[in-house]
Amino acid sequence: MDATLWVKLIVSIPGVLAILYYSEAQILPNFLESSTSHKNYNSEDITIFENGKFEVTKPIEVEKSKFSAPEPLLVVSPYQPGLYPILLFVHGTLISNEDYSDLFQRIVSHGFIVVAPKLFSIFNFPSEEDEIEMVVSVANWLPSNLQDVLHERVGEGVEGDLNKLAISGHSRGGKSAFGVTLGLSKTKLTVNISALIGVDPVAGSNKNDRTQPHVLTYVPNSFNLSIPVTIIGTGLGNQTNFLLPPCAPNYVNHQEFYVECKESSHFVILKYGHMQMLNDYVDPIASYVSLVCESGDGLKSTMRRTVSGIMVAFLDAYFGDDGGRQYFAILANPSLTPTRVYVEKKGNFGLPRNHYAQV
Repeated sequence: MDATLWVKLIVSIPGVLAILYYSEAQILPNFLESSTSHKNYNSEDITIFENGKFEVTKPIEVEKSKFSAPEPLLVVSPYQPGLYPILLFVHGTLISNEDYSDLFQRIVSHGFIVVAPKLFSIFNFPSEEDEIEMVVSVANWLPSNLQDVLHERVGEGVEGDLNKLAISGHSRGGKSAFGVTLGLSKTKLTVNISALIGVDPVAGSNKNDRTQPHVLTYVPNSFNLSIPVTIIGTGLGNQTNFLLPPCAPNYVNHQEFYVECKESSHFVILKYGHMQMLNDYVDPIASYVSLVCESGDGLKSTMRRTVSGIMVAFLDAYFGDDGGRQYFAILANPSLTPTRVYVEKKGNFGLPRNHYAQV
């Protein structure tokens, strides 16, 4: 949810908002046709939507300046010694990083380390330009300092693999993740980001009221990205809740981000809303924001299973050793997911040729 939109919710008078948007049929992508190599998969073959085999730490809080951290952080890691890919996650507007901890723990149980900065609060509300700078500062912090956190708070032998670093973000944080990857920061990024996941990204209140810097160009395939990308959207994010504006409006939401990617996969979780991947119990501010956004009737735990499973499948395709077996299976057969999902793709998503499976 965008900061400008949040202000409008406070000061606007209900009833004066006119919301124009596409019908569901216009904005939802078509089902991907099943390929012969994956059409015979069934739910028993898919493990990504369940908890993984790794025992997971509770979220580790790292205060600002502790371990030289440029911002307050949450770190979630497996306990088992090993070398793990890293996911840098950017939270949404007025949502704490702690409100995603259940999602993080599901991802980490499959063999990843999550680092999630806390970038603002009701007392400290940076512009999105500043937010992007803050994310870059955390990314640049990782090589010299993450290992100290892991050794002291988790144990010897647990290592983060900086050659397998992905970035993700939800809502405005999703836009910030794109902004970092597209090189829109003033601060030089000193690490290599290898993959990008947008979780219901939002670029502003509407096409004519977007936060700076502008990421969307409204030119198809215009994003100059050489890394694999996936975008996870929600079917209800663009819908109004009573007379309030949608939290992920058309023209600035996941659909437009996908249109502007040259190569990407795109998953739309149909019967869920913009905030439903959060913990069941969140802080009061996140709880209020959740009430503003349209939500479906399904369990939030099902939404978290779906989002985390898609993220794990995508990351395993590039960082794992199974050649994307489960990723391609759910691309070809979306009915394998825990709830109703539409899927589309273009290109080979940046997958190395020796791993590419035609779907």
